[in-house]
Amino acid sequence: MTLAAGIGQAQALDGREAGLQAAHQALNKVGNVPPILGIVIASHQYEAAQVVNGVVSLTGNLPLVGFSSPASLTRAGLATHAVTVALLAASDARADVQWLSGYSQASREVGRQLEMLLAEHPDRPALLFTDGFNADAGQLCASLPAGAFLAGGLSCGDLHTGNAYQIAGSQSGASGLALARLEGRIRVGVGAAHGWQPVGANFRITRSRGFWLRMLDGRPASETYARLFGYPAREWAFPPLNHLARLYPLGIQQAGDELLLRSPIRVEADGSFRLNAPVADGSDAYLLVGSMSACKEAAAVAARDALQVLGDARPVLALALADAAWQMLFESQPGAELSLLQEALGLHVPLVGGYTLGQIVPGKDAPPKFLNQHLLVVLFGETA
Repeated sequence: MTLAAGIGQAQALDGREAGLQAAHQALNKVGNVPPILGIVIASHQYEAAQVVNGVVSLTGNLPLVGFSSPASLTRAGLATHAVTVALLAASDARADVQWLSGYSQASREVGRQLEMLLAEHPDRPALLFTDGFNADAGQLCASLPAGAFLAGGLSCGDLHTGNAYQIAGSQSGASGLALARLEGRIRVGVGAAHGWQPVGANFRITRSRGFWLRMLDGRPASETYARLFGYPAREWAFPPLNHLARLYPLGIQQAGDELLLRSPIRVEADGSFRLNAPVADGSDAYLLVGSMSACKEAAAVAARDALQVLGDARPVLALALADAAWQMLFESQPGAELSLLQEALGLHVPLVGGYTLGQIVPGKDAPPKFLNQHLLVVLFGETA
């Protein structure tokens, strides 16, 4: 089997033109090998339908899967207001995509549909993208079959308006699940890591309701952070602090030593933290702080772990899904986290990626896991 990949990226005034140009570049790079799957990473500033129309005007009925992101990542670095298209091409493999609509309104029903799809062939590698603002990805992952080889992320976009979307085939929107499944002699390796560590401050979660963490140690969450960081509690409800709070996630104490990371999307006017996964009252939590050096090392760890899972297969394409907190942390050095990632993978491996509000990784003899704050690396490899 021949496996190849091509990446194109374009910036334009409208999404259709950017999608068309990016698809054209990617098609030129795969040569004569027939594409089986397109991965689309588009700026949330473009309309999803326009992006799809631009891409499919060249790719036709090629299965597409994708998501919105504040920026896209390639070997060249970080690009905003752009469309990036990665094509996976193979002579002896295929892919199919599914669009499951209405996820945020009928989450359990759509979750059951996804469970049935994955149960058909749990060992088939699959990519999943869903809404980063309104979907309970933790609940979704817990309902899925143990051992399902599922990786993906939660779409990101405008943190002020919650504007984000997913793409599957010719369909797109804010409240759907976009699923792509691979079949054939393609091996997939997944690795994930983060660069956030406890700094000593710990709290008890004393009140939470759904996605809102309201109180820590009996005080509004913003008051707890105000005491730690020195900014008045009322300032945490306004830019830039209301979104920069994602840089300071909570590590929830679990059985054993591992912490479950949960990150605010924003701070609300009442001082509560808006998350995208519920946390349980009475849980113990630790304040976590990240550093660029620790995140660069985490990028290398994620790449090495993905290569290890890939085994003797030749890596052909790398998909990197970095948490939105990484973009904030590396604001002074945009895309710098990619350098060690590319170094660990090798310069010959095409790299594409974007920023997400959560990551999904396969579980080991368990359902897939929902993560915050990680960098996820998905490697597509050619078997001998």
